[in-house]
Amino acid sequence: MRVSITERHCEVPKATLARTEAQMNGLTEYEPRATAADVIYTEEKRSRNVEVIIHIDGAPHVTAHGEGDEFGAALSGVVGRLRRLLRDARAQRRDHTAPPLSERAPSE
Repeated sequence: MRVSITERHCEVPKATLARTEAQMNGLTEYEPRATAADVIYTEEKRSRNVEVIIHIDGAPHVTAHGEGDEFGAALSGVVGRLRRLLRDARAQRRDHTAPPLSERAPSE
């Protein structure tokens, strides 16, 4: 997966950037069709924000936001949210079977 990291009005520690890349690549476990991740770090007065946009072939983009006192905490929150979103979307896509004909109510 291609990971693009942008820092707006802030400087993110190198360890956090490395952790970001590793965690974004780990998201392919939940969505194998994910091709790219755009990670945007921003800093406002007292909060650090992380926004992640996952690009998926043949599906809408998945976006998640996280906020915390430190970039690491914000990243943890956004990665947890993305895991849940990707896992639920994949489960919904795979669970598309119709009930057996014997269980359907007869139509009049």
